[in-house]
Amino acid sequence: MNTLTPDAIESTAPVGDQMDAPRSNSTPPLSLRLQLVRAILVLVLVLSVTLVVQLMIVSRLQHSASQGRAFDSFRGKLAQGTAPIAALDEAGLPLPMGTGVAYLEIPSLDLDEVVLEGTSSSVLFDGVGHRRDTPLPGQVGTSVLLGRRAAYGGPLSDLGDLRKGDPIRVTTGQGEFSFAVIGTRRDGDPQPPPLARNGARLTLVTAAGTPFMPNGVFYVDADIVGTATGGTPRSIPAAALPMSERAMGTDNSTLWALALWLQALIVLSVGVVWAWHRWSRPATWIVFLPPLALVGLAASGELSRLLPNLL
Repeated sequence: MNTLTPDAIESTAPVGDQMDAPRSNSTPPLSLRLQLVRAILVLVLVLSVTLVVQLMIVSRLQHSASQGRAFDSFRGKLAQGTAPIAALDEAGLPLPMGTGVAYLEIPSLDLDEVVLEGTSSSVLFDGVGHRRDTPLPGQVGTSVLLGRRAAYGGPLSDLGDLRKGDPIRVTTGQGEFSFAVIGTRRDGDPQPPPLARNGARLTLVTAAGTPFMPNGVFYVDADIVGTATGGTPRSIPAAALPMSERAMGTDNSTLWALALWLQALIVLSVGVVWAWHRWSRPATWIVFLPPLALVGLAASGELSRLLPNLL
């Protein structure tokens, strides 16, 4: 007597029934709403990671490279006697933003930095900046220099370690000038004593508080040791200085570039969600990870301009 085993029973099932049976490993298609949510999550994740990488790693490399180029350029101009001695060029026009105007040395902080013209967020990517509504260091009056606390090399990160009497040296096209620290202060503290007639003061400014979490502005004042040189016309009056160049200012002049990079990142994020459900996972990472990283870093760089210039 013949008996039917389970395997035999399965083999005798109608072919149509076998074809109609649902496959256990089939993946239901994602709804448009869920795909959109996943694309937004990819966008936010990429921006968050690349912004951290930009501020913590890439920005330091950018600052170092920019300072190397600025040092070579400024040293050559000093040797040729063509370094700027005023905030205006020979034609009477303001110096281009980012032009090297001085060389700052603070021995107690082991700091050597080329000072650049302007204090916008973009200029402070590359180093310490000179406020355009103040005289150049060493000239009669108070010269104000702004620098970042943490990001992009954080050149003035240790400014709070300075003590009264600590020396500061500044070299410009008019020579070398020595200063001595007279005190430190924060927003709301008493102002330093009035500057002596024909004297020169150097005020260094950075963010107060913990790195990347500023809670105010920190100042170091230093008076010249010796004789100040004659003043020259300022490139811009104090009242006309843009908000983007004041302490904790932000730079929105390149919002158009940020918008373009964000559009590219949105397209890539949608592409990742589409490929994730149609390709193999390794193939998706191989194809999309490099452009996501590059576009994310470009967008994060533009986004950094919207952060306070002393960050």
